[in-house]
Amino acid sequence: MDLFKESHNIIVFTCNRDNITLRDFVKENEISSRLFRRLYRNKHIYVNGQFLRKDSKLKKGDRVSIYMEDEENNITPEKMDLDIIYEDHDLLVLNKEPFMVVHTTSGHQSGTLSNGVSYYFKEKGINMRIRFVNRLDRDTSGVLIVAKNPFAHQQLALQLEANSFVKKYYCIVEGVVEGDEGTIDFPIGREEDSCIERVVTEDGQEALTKYRVVERYRDASLLEVQIFTGRTHQIRVHMNHIGHPIVGDSLYNKESPYIKRQALHSCYLKAVHPRTKEDIEFIAPLPADIKSLINLMKD
Repeated sequence: MDLFKESHNIIVFTCNRDNITLRDFVKENEISSRLFRRLYRNKHIYVNGQFLRKDSKLKKGDRVSIYMEDEENNITPEKMDLDIIYEDHDLLVLNKEPFMVVHTTSGHQSGTLSNGVSYYFKEKGINMRIRFVNRLDRDTSGVLIVAKNPFAHQQLALQLEANSFVKKYYCIVEGVVEGDEGTIDFPIGREEDSCIERVVTEDGQEALTKYRVVERYRDASLLEVQIFTGRTHQIRVHMNHIGHPIVGDSLYNKESPYIKRQALHSCYLKAVHPRTKEDIEFIAPLPADIKSLINLMKD
């Protein structure tokens, strides 16, 4: 094992100053206490290739390596075509198809995106659990990030919790939206007597959505929507609340003869890379069914 060669399970940091303890250096690099304890307990954190006590003092230029051991992945691998937007040691970024369940459940043990990623990991020799970073509903298409190791997942989860991702969607809504842009700032909570539906309610959680009109049609509008919080069904609930429900949304609106799902697509995501700390942007082009719907709306 080469502790200085980065891979999906080896990450190398360079210390930039003298007289800092290993524990504080790791903390400065935002490695969670839980992950650090596991690495330290298993002697998988090294300074210049050697395991040292956590209170050892580092010098400028020291190389700190963490090794994340192989994990058992118990999801049945199934070969499927994955639309890969981007890949490196830490991330696998996909353009998710509509009608695709992401996680395996008691009712979906096969045919899920998890099964497809499991096969891909196996083919690439990536012996890690599958960790999806962001969420997309079954019928929502677009940018979906898979973390290839616990470190990448933990780093991106911190950004997600802080709402620091930039997340943009395209959606087609019913009616002609009058203003060129707008802000929807209404709390969202669970609909009474429903485990699935959400609703705008005073005792809900803060939810902030901004939108911009891209195109107007005779009876509909194409919007670019940015969400600043990550509430379940946030865009669908907010657009319905202002009287412009998403076309084809059978839960909050009604089925459409022109598209077999809600016309909602995650088109853009910006984050900070977990390893390089540089900004990264991912773009997913519109899928065929939404393009077809737009053409119909224009007629």
